[in-house]
Amino acid sequence: MKTFRTHIVKLSFLMLFAFVFKGLAQEKEAVELPEYSKYKDLGTKTWINTYGNIRISKRLFWDAQTHLRLEETEATPFFGQVAQVYNRHAIGYIHSKYFNVRLGGVLRLNFNTDEASTDRNLVPEWRIWHQYQFAQSLASMMIYHRIRIEHRWTQSFVENSEYIFRNRWRYMFRMKIPLNNHKLKPKTFYVAPEAELIMQSGKAVVASPMEDLRLTTTLGYILTPRLTVAAGAMYSQGQDLKNGGYYKQSWAMRFHVYYSPDFRKVKNKLPEIHLTD
Repeated sequence: MKTFRTHIVKLSFLMLFAFVFKGLAQEKEAVELPEYSKYKDLGTKTWINTYGNIRISKRLFWDAQTHLRLEETEATPFFGQVAQVYNRHAIGYIHSKYFNVRLGGVLRLNFNTDEASTDRNLVPEWRIWHQYQFAQSLASMMIYHRIRIEHRWTQSFVENSEYIFRNRWRYMFRMKIPLNNHKLKPKTFYVAPEAELIMQSGKAVVASPMEDLRLTTTLGYILTPRLTVAAGAMYSQGQDLKNGGYYKQSWAMRFHVYYSPDFRKVKNKLPEIHLTD
């Protein structure tokens, strides 16, 4: 436990120092803020996600994620049309049962959902990401602390627009609470409340450091030790990149499939680890 707390403290100070340094180093530009904060209309989204943790060796695993995200438009209310398609992959390292890290890349395809737009319909977004996840048990539940840092290159739908570089600094707190068993095991329903704060920095970020605040509650069912399904709802809000005085907000329905195949011989397997979140 002492080692776990030491890791938390070190990483927290590292993230704080890096974020402050980036904030001081970025160029400042004049932005005309509204007199009062203004919220944009509440939108709806639908996210369909798969999360794979595929064991490669005693300590290494492949994190393979695919996300399909839909967003409502005037022509397609509520359920929406395709807005983003994610391919997020990484190689992870298992330090212990309660701590793992991962490093990889992301290709996100952004679709133009503005029905009045005459610009391009599709642009790619590139990211490099690294993640540090801590797990701890408390009675019958599990608690997770996830620190994820992303370096992203984005482009607008305008033809020949330049790429913008930004950093994202993400912290998520999550709990998994079994409902019909005394622990998380097959044939168990669980509820998973979570909160994630996403900050951003870079030359394009002048008065909008808070990109997103996500509050989610998920209901899941553990089918087998290798397969879990879940669904939930998320409310999010965050500052508009171009003007921090404006806040976007949305409700999203989220559907998840977690799978964790392990093709190694039984004698080479480590005890169960908390990788499925």
